[in-house]
Amino acid sequence: MPRDSGGSRIMIEIYNTMSKQLEEFHALHPGEVRMYVCGPTVYNLIHIGNARPMLVFDCVRRYFEYQGYRVLFISNFTDVDDKIIKKSVEEGVPADVISERYIKECKKDMQTLNIRPATIHPQATKEIQGMIDMIQTLIDKGYAYVAKDGTVYYRTRKFREYGKLSHKNIDDLRSGARTLLVTGEDQKEDPLDFVLWKPKKEGEPYWESPWCEGRPGWHIECSVMSRKYAGSTLDIHGGGEDLIFPHHENEIAQSEAANGEPFAHYWMHNAFLNIDNHKMSKSLGNFFTVRDIVAKYDPQVVRYFMLTVHYRSPLNFSQELMESAKTAYERICNCAANLDYLLTRKGAAVTPLTAEEKIPSPQAGIPSAGPVVLPSGTVVPVAVTAEEAAKLLAAENGTVSAADGLTEAEADKLGEADAFRARFEKVMDDDFNTADAISVLFDLVKWVNSSADENSSAAFLAVLRAELHTLAGILGLRCEMDGQAAAAGDDELASYVEGRIAERQAARKARDFAKADAIRDELKEKGILLEDTRDGVKWKKA
Repeated sequence: MPRDSGGSRIMIEIYNTMSKQLEEFHALHPGEVRMYVCGPTVYNLIHIGNARPMLVFDCVRRYFEYQGYRVLFISNFTDVDDKIIKKSVEEGVPADVISERYIKECKKDMQTLNIRPATIHPQATKEIQGMIDMIQTLIDKGYAYVAKDGTVYYRTRKFREYGKLSHKNIDDLRSGARTLLVTGEDQKEDPLDFVLWKPKKEGEPYWESPWCEGRPGWHIECSVMSRKYAGSTLDIHGGGEDLIFPHHENEIAQSEAANGEPFAHYWMHNAFLNIDNHKMSKSLGNFFTVRDIVAKYDPQVVRYFMLTVHYRSPLNFSQELMESAKTAYERICNCAANLDYLLTRKGAAVTPLTAEEKIPSPQAGIPSAGPVVLPSGTVVPVAVTAEEAAKLLAAENGTVSAADGLTEAEADKLGEADAFRARFEKVMDDDFNTADAISVLFDLVKWVNSSADENSSAAFLAVLRAELHTLAGILGLRCEMDGQAAAAGDDELASYVEGRIAERQAARKARDFAKADAIRDELKEKGILLEDTRDGVKWKKA
C-alpha cells in the first residue's frame, strides 16, 4: 500500500459526478470494492466508443486490485432492445440468436484489447423475474402505476431527489427531455414519467407479468441486476457520460425508492470519443468498430492510445494520433525487449507468458510477463518491488551468487526505481490519471535505458524488468505488440532467424559486407526486421 512520509495510507481520490468534486474513496466493505459498469446493447459489433468505458474501468479495477482490494466487478449485457429486435426481423431469426452472437463477438473484442472479463456479466433476459418483483415493489410503494394497456410507469415527481446526479431541475425537464417521452403519453399522469414495463408488439419477444405480456423498460435492468449481485448499495457505478441522464438518473430513482438505501457512493463517467474532432456517426462516414481499428493497428497500441488522455476528458481519434501512439508505444516495447536480451546474454532464463496466460481472466494477479530465473536458480517474479528485490538479491545474503547478485552501486540505484513507482501510484491515486501514469512510465523507460547495459548484473536487470512490467501491467499493457509476441512464441522461426543473424555477424567480421547485406535483405523479404544496437542485433516481425 502506498504511504505518505508519516506512514499513513494515501487515499485514492475519485471525482464523483454526484458531488462534482474529488472525494476520498472509502469502501463499504473492508478490503472490497463493488463496482457496476453499464455494458453494451448487443445488436452489432462494438465500436471504439463502446471500448472506451470498457478500457477505463478495466484500469480502475486493475489499480484497486494492485492496491490489495478484492473487486466484485459487474457489467451487464442488454440483450433485449428495439435494435436487437429490428435486426432479428431483418435476418429472420429469433432475437436471442442476435444477442448471443454479439455477446460472443463482444467478448472476443474485449480479449483482443486485453480487457478482463467482469466477475459477473448478467444478461437482462435472464433476470426478468427480478425486474417484475422490483416493479411490483414500486407499485406497492406508490412510486409506479399501471396504465389501461398494461404499461407500468414510474412516478418521477414522487421521487423528490430526482435530478440530483445530472443536476437538472425537474420543473425544467419537460421541454428538453424528449428521451423520457414515449408513445402512449396520454396514459401518463405526468409527461416526465418513464416506462418500467411495456406491452408486447407483434413478433417481439415477451414475458408474462401481472400487468400484461410484455418486456421491461431499459432502465430497470441495471437496478435489479446490481442489487442481486452486489447488494442495495454499490461502492462505484460507472459508464459513459451519455448515461448520466436519463439512464443513471432513472436507476437512482428506481433503486432508492425500492430499496430505501443510497444506490451508489461514487459515480464515475468517462467523456466521449470523437473522430477527427467530430462526433462518431454512420452518417458522417466516421463510424469504426474495434475490429476496423485493430485491422490497422496493434491492439496494444489501441489500448495505449485510449489511456493517454484522462478518462474525464474527450478523446480525439485520428490516424495521425494513432501513428504517434504507435511510435511511442514501440519505445516501451523496445525497452522491455532490450532487458530480455541483456538477461539472456547473462545466462538468465526469461520465461514468456503462455498463450493461455495472455487471455484476460476475471481473477486478480494476472501477470503482464513471466518471471526471470537467474543462472543461480533464483526466481525474480514480476510482482517484486525494487525494495524487496534489494533484500532478495544482495550477493552477500547467500541466496544468489556474486556474479548474479546486485552490486552495492546497483542496490543504491534501485532506490531511484522505487521513486518511479511512488510517482505512478500518486497520479493513479488522483482519480486514476492514466495520462500522467504513462508519462511516469516513459520516465522509467528513459531511466532504464540509461541504467542497464551489458555490465549490469542479472539481478539488477531482472528488477528493472519487473518494475517496468508491473507498472505497465496495471494499465493492461504487456510491453510487446502482437507481432513481437508471435515471433517470441515461434521457436522454429526464432531458431532460423538467430542462425541467419549469426551468419551475418560472421560475414561482417570477415568484412564480407555484400553477404551481410544479402542476409538482411532476405530476412526483410520474409517480414523480419533487424536492428543493430550497442547490445547486439535485435529482430522483430514487420
